[in-house]
Amino acid sequence: MEIKEVIGIDASKLTLDCCLHRSGAQEVFDNTAEAIAHMADWSMKSSGLDKDELLFVFEHTGLYTHQLARYLSEQGYYFHLVPGLEIKRSLGIARGKDDKADAKRIALYGYRLREEIKPYQMPKESLETLKRLMSMRRKLVAQRAGHIVTLREQKRVLDKELGPMLFQVQQEIIGVLDVQIAKIEKEVDRIIEQDPELQDLYRLLMTIKGIGAVTARFLMVYTVGFTAFTTWRKFASYCGIAPFPNRSGTSIRGRTKVSQLANKEGKTLLNLCAGSAIQCNPEMKAYYERRIANGKNKMSTLNIIRNKLLARAFAVVVRGTPYVNTMGYVS
Repeated sequence: MEIKEVIGIDASKLTLDCCLHRSGAQEVFDNTAEAIAHMADWSMKSSGLDKDELLFVFEHTGLYTHQLARYLSEQGYYFHLVPGLEIKRSLGIARGKDDKADAKRIALYGYRLREEIKPYQMPKESLETLKRLMSMRRKLVAQRAGHIVTLREQKRVLDKELGPMLFQVQQEIIGVLDVQIAKIEKEVDRIIEQDPELQDLYRLLMTIKGIGAVTARFLMVYTVGFTAFTTWRKFASYCGIAPFPNRSGTSIRGRTKVSQLANKEGKTLLNLCAGSAIQCNPEMKAYYERRIANGKNKMSTLNIIRNKLLARAFAVVVRGTPYVNTMGYVS
C-alpha cells in the first residue's frame, strides 16, 4: 500500500472536522451514518485518489468515532485510531484550540508517519459487545460501592428516628444494582460461550491461579483476543506495571518505577490478582515471603508478581494449553 494523502478528522459529538493534508482542503460533516458516507466520497473527489491511496486518521473518542470507524472498515478504507495525547506530544508546542486547527494537526501527524502506521483492524463484534458490557458493569459496581459506603456511614451516624427512610432507599438501590450487575454478568457469559475462540481463551486464562473471571475478560478484550500486543511486556507497559529507569547523565539517579501513562483499570485488576495469588497460590506465596525475608520492597515484589501472572496469561494462550503448576510436582 502506498499512501498519497492523509485525511485528519477531529471528531466531536455532532460533527466531523476534516482536513486533507496535501491540498489543505477542509470541510465539516455531521457525525451521522449518511454524512460519513458523504465525507468519504468528498475525500476521494477532493484528492483525486483511489480509496487504497488514502489514510484517515482520527483520535480514539469512544462512541463519537464508533460509526466512523465501522463505516470505514466495512467499506475497505485504510484508517488509524490514535490517542489524543500521542498527537499532542508529537507536534510540539501548540497555542489555542480550534476544531479546524486540530483536524489540520491530526492530518500532519498522520502524513509524517504514513509509512510507519499500520491500518486499524476492527475487533470482531463479540469483543466490541463485551467491552461495552464490561464498561457498564464497571460503572454499576462503582455506584453500588458508593451506596454501600453511604449506607454504612448513615447507620453509624443517624439515629433510628431519622434513618429508616434513608436506609430503605439505599438498600433498595443496592438491590436493584445487584440485579442489573448479575444480568450483565449472565450476558457476558452467554457471549463467551457462543464464541468458540473466546471460550478457549477464557478457559486457558482461568487455569492460572490468581486470575479471576473479571481479569480474564479484561485481558481478552483489551488485547483484542491476544492479537493487538505481540508480547506480554508490551501489554505490561500498557497497563502501567512495566518498570522504567529514571536516569539522566550524572545529576538524575532516580529509582526505577512504573509510568502513570497506563490503563488504570488493568493495573488495578492485576494488582488484585497479585494479592489473590499470594493468598491462594503456594508458589507465589513462597516467592513473596522469600523476597520479603531478604529485605526486598513489598510493592516491587507485588509488581513482579503482577508481571509473572501476565506473562503466564500470554504463555498459555501462545501454547494453547492450560497452565501447569510445576511446584505441585516437586517432591
